[in-house]
Amino acid sequence: MGRLAAAVRAERDRAGLSLSELARRAGLSKSTLSQLEAGKGNPGVETVWSLATVLGVPFSALIDPPQPERALVRAGAGDPTRSDLADYSALVLSHSPPNVRRDLYRIDAEPGAVKVSAPHASGTVEHVVLIAGRARAGAQDDPTELGPGDYLRYPGDVAHVFEALEPGTSAVMVSQQR
Repeated sequence: MGRLAAAVRAERDRAGLSLSELARRAGLSKSTLSQLEAGKGNPGVETVWSLATVLGVPFSALIDPPQPERALVRAGAGDPTRSDLADYSALVLSHSPPNVRRDLYRIDAEPGAVKVSAPHASGTVEHVVLIAGRARAGAQDDPTELGPGDYLRYPGDVAHVFEALEPGTSAVMVSQQR
């Protein structure tokens, strides 16, 4: 949690925003943001995305420490960020290096509540390759059903969804900002 706290504070300072202003723009209470910056609490993926969007940085800039040039992530390894609203988790597999705005995630989801994501920064595009199971993904008003091996590109700067239709659904997702 220390990495997230330090990253949010650094990005807030870089953006020249007060704690109150960032909280207001992100739709959080000032006390929630204060606790997060103090390294307390366990924010869900929605909270981290909201902060990243307001701060104009990729999701991974807030949660993922710098990575070595070579990395191996075994299936089932890592510490994913979980949704508070659906049985959905996102694990950053590779964050974008400086001056490149691309993050790579492994998504694991189970049937149940639909994971609805608020629009990300303007110009964001998401790419999904379904690995296992079945899912419905894409713009909230026009999602597409995917099977294993299917690829979908859709705008991430509009409300969008990911819904597992079978147990054990997993995908690789790339979030790219222009």
